[in-house]
Amino acid sequence: MNMDQLKRQAAARALEEVRDGMQLGLGTGSTAKHFVELLGERVRAGLKVIGVPTSEATRADAERCGVPLTTLDEIDHLDITVDGADEIDPALNLMKGGGGALLREKIVAAASDRMIVIADDTKWVPTLGRFPLPVEVIPFGLGATRRAIEKAFAECGVSGQMAVRKARDGHVFVTDGGHWIVDAQLGRIEDPPSLAKALSAIPGVVEHGLFIGLASSAVLAGGEGIRVIERRKPKGD
Repeated sequence: MNMDQLKRQAAARALEEVRDGMQLGLGTGSTAKHFVELLGERVRAGLKVIGVPTSEATRADAERCGVPLTTLDEIDHLDITVDGADEIDPALNLMKGGGGALLREKIVAAASDRMIVIADDTKWVPTLGRFPLPVEVIPFGLGATRRAIEKAFAECGVSGQMAVRKARDGHVFVTDGGHWIVDAQLGRIEDPPSLAKALSAIPGVVEHGLFIGLASSAVLAGGEGIRVIERRKPKGD
């Protein structure tokens, strides 16, 4: 079974959680694309749902598949967001943003009652950081922002090369929100929550790819089948 088939398996398992009348967040990326396509099949068969896309690419996919769309200005919450991830650790902290949609993805995930992460099992890692950490930044004052990011890295015990992301045409990659992305090669992030907090405090940082406490469950597809991992709730919840 190839990687694409595994991704589609994970998407199909997440689709089992969708019920008639739900308001859904629609993620971005190759695995989320499978979910949108499978959801479109269910919609054409009579399922009544409405979705909020996390990128212009997902919007186009949903429209092509016949999935009705809305915005977070029109509705006050989402039942479930289904999205992929670049890395998932055992606490269900995520590394996201390889496709550049991290800001909208995080807004949509935070507006959802549940976030289901779908992926092939190569995305399951003991520690985040092998995949470059995307940091979405305002172009203005980039030098100052990069210095502040480096300081935050040092305070959190990580370091690595940073580079402004380039598009395929060689020009600077620009997000749907009109921002740039700095990718940081950190190797290992021992304390993702602390680093997330430090980056969020930097004025020039719009958002970052550490998704902490947002994922409710992860659906991982591998050669031996599907694994579903639920986030353990803190005592007292």
